[in-house]
Amino acid sequence: MLLDTIQYLLGAASGSLVGFTLGLFGGGGSILAVPLMVYLVGVPLPHVAIGTSAVAVAANAASNLIAHARRGNVIWRCALLYTVAGVAGAALGSVAGKAMNGNLLLLLFAALMVVVGVLMFRARRNPGTPNVVCNREKAPRVLGYGGATGALSGFFGIGGGFLIVPGLVASTGMPMLNAIGSSLVAVTAFGLTTAISYAMSGLVDWTLAALFVAGGIVGGYAGTWVAGKLAARKGALNSAFAALVIVVAIYMAARSALELMA
Repeated sequence: MLLDTIQYLLGAASGSLVGFTLGLFGGGGSILAVPLMVYLVGVPLPHVAIGTSAVAVAANAASNLIAHARRGNVIWRCALLYTVAGVAGAALGSVAGKAMNGNLLLLLFAALMVVVGVLMFRARRNPGTPNVVCNREKAPRVLGYGGATGALSGFFGIGGGFLIVPGLVASTGMPMLNAIGSSLVAVTAFGLTTAISYAMSGLVDWTLAALFVAGGIVGGYAGTWVAGKLAARKGALNSAFAALVIVVAIYMAARSALELMA
């Protein structure tokens, strides 16, 4: 698939926004990457947009993970337990997702985003428990949430941060900033798993993915810095995260519904 120069430049600019979102929220990269590729860059095939975004989000998440780890925001044991279960789920989910109509997939994606956004907004006043430990008592819950999140991540072709962040909060009770940093371990792994699946089916535009990643690295460091500032304000990160998810979901739902009716 060949795009023109303007489309590739828009891809680099979109990558900066996605990287900023990943650094700020730990999630949200995919919920922006897919609609940006479809509606702004103009990628004509939804499955190519999904596959390419999976590559870009995985790479940007890895870059942002380094920044959060340096700030001590990652609770590694919880993150790794969640990730191991999620990778298995993502591999299975991606197989099912590729078999579904692309526009219907986007519409279902939007519906899921609304549910997650509402749940996060309702939990905005919960500060979380600092220094949580994923012991034997918590491990089954963390693994269960990880597996379910991974399956949804693979099915929708996303890094899944907007699912992983609330999943980590719900399964461990960790504060939002720690969930954001820890989620990037799983976002990187889930996105990579999904990207490999789509790439094997020829559903990745590698040039666009590279430009997205380059832009995302720049935006990611800015987002990580802002996240640290917002964390001091009770509920600010949760509220902003929820608002972003719901707004993008409404737009995606409207566009996807029109495409299905056309």
